[in-house]
Amino acid sequence: MRANRGSVVFEFLRNKTLYAMLLPSILFYFVLAYLPMAGMVVAFKEFRYDTGLFMSPWTGFDNFEFFFISGKAWLITKNTLLYNTAFIITGLSLQLLVAIIIAELGGVWAKKIIQSTLLFPFFISWVIVGIIAYNLLNYEYGFINSLLKMVGKEPLDFYGEGSYWKYIIVAFNNWKSVGFGSLIYLAVIMGIDPSLNEAAKIDGATIFQRIRHITIPLTVPTTVILVLLAVGNIFRGNFDLFYQLVGNNGALFDATDVIDTYVFRSLINSSDIGMSAAAGFFQSVLCFAIILITNYVVKRVNSDYSLF
Repeated sequence: MRANRGSVVFEFLRNKTLYAMLLPSILFYFVLAYLPMAGMVVAFKEFRYDTGLFMSPWTGFDNFEFFFISGKAWLITKNTLLYNTAFIITGLSLQLLVAIIIAELGGVWAKKIIQSTLLFPFFISWVIVGIIAYNLLNYEYGFINSLLKMVGKEPLDFYGEGSYWKYIIVAFNNWKSVGFGSLIYLAVIMGIDPSLNEAAKIDGATIFQRIRHITIPLTVPTTVILVLLAVGNIFRGNFDLFYQLVGNNGALFDATDVIDTYVFRSLINSSDIGMSAAAGFFQSVLCFAIILITNYVVKRVNSDYSLF
């Protein structure tokens, strides 16, 4: 029996080689992303090792209570949202700026050196970054405070004052990620039709005018997609970033605590898997709602830039 032209079966048979190449990715996400979603039921159960995932007794919303009755729910949710918003705004802006600078540089070797230098921090473990931060910010012998003492200034107690850390965390996050993120923008910029810039040069446009009227507008679709993808995780804190830089320093919790680090410390004391699952479920619902709202707004402004 032959499949009708235009049917799903016909399309599958015609492109069977492409689908075969896609199969490993499908299996990867099915096994590691979709099957584990069944574990969300743990958020509504009192998990017991002897009865397993599906036979453990139901507890309703009891697992969510530890998060909301603690009085920290609003604070850590706000911190998570504001930090990730700062990461998105400053990170994408710096990545675009770096990509434009590299693209406009004339020397090949200069481009390679700058790219390599900026990309190197991406491959450094957050554990090492935490050590670097400590050696920079330590009150007694940190590099920054040593310089302040040399010029007759009082040292700053970075690890005792939370107000500094909203800048420190954003700075370290950008330092580590800007090199890798700029590669995406650089690929987009290098793909721009050279005739557009050549025509602008003939018309007398300066380098800043070409960047403003050609380069930046043509990177807008990529920026929108990156923003939408980042917004999907806006309520998920980078645990490695916050924990390795701050650790268990209680003086900084109010300024630096995000959902992930709060749950981690709570579970160290209680070892309750249901509570961890409840916090993860809470984050997932918020992220899902935010990305739907953001995509809806983008679609109303320009449907070509939306994800779906």
